Amino acid sequence: MSTLWTPGGEIPVDDGRRGSSTPPPQDFPDQTEDPLAGLSDEERAQAEELAQQLSEAREQIANTPAFVVVGNHAMGLYELGAIHLSQQPPNLEEARLAIDALGSLVEGLEGRLGEHEATLKDALHQIRMAFVQVSRAMEGAAEDAEDSEEDGSEEGEAEG
Repeated sequence: MSTLWTPGGEIPVDDGRRGSSTPPPQDFPDQTEDPLAGLSDEERAQAEELAQQLSEAREQIANTPAFVVVGNHAMGLYELGAIHLSQQPPNLEEARLAIDALGSLVEGLEGRLGEHEATLKDALHQIRMAFVQVSRAMEGAAEDAEDSEEDGSEEGEAEG
C-alpha cells in the first residue's frame, strides 16, 4: 500500500502489490459535482469556451518539440535582459540575472537545442557584449561625475 500526496492530505493508494484495497477518505468533495454549477448560461458558455481553448493550447504544446519551447523561453530571457539594459538608468543586476539564466540554458543544453542552437548562442553573445558596453558606459559616467565633483570642490576652495 502506498500513499498519494494531495492538497487535501495523503490518500492511501492500492499499488497492486498487495491484495487489499483501501477506499479514499470520505472528507473529499464529491468529484461528480458539476464544477460550473451556479453559473449563468453566459458564464457557463464562457467557461466552456475557455476550457476548450486551454485544451487546444495544451495539445499544441504537446505536439511541439521541447527544444522549440525551450528556445522560445530562452529568447524571452534575452528580451528580459535587453529590457533591463535599456532602462534609464540601466538595471544591471536584473539584466545580469536574465543573461546568466540565458547562459545557463544555452550552455547547459549545448547540443540539445535543435536547429536554432546557433541563433541562441549568437543571441547570448550579443546580450553579453551589450551588458559589457552598458556597464562600461555607466562606470565612465560615474567617473566623470566624480571628477566633476572634485573639480567643483577644488574650484570652490580656490575661490573661497
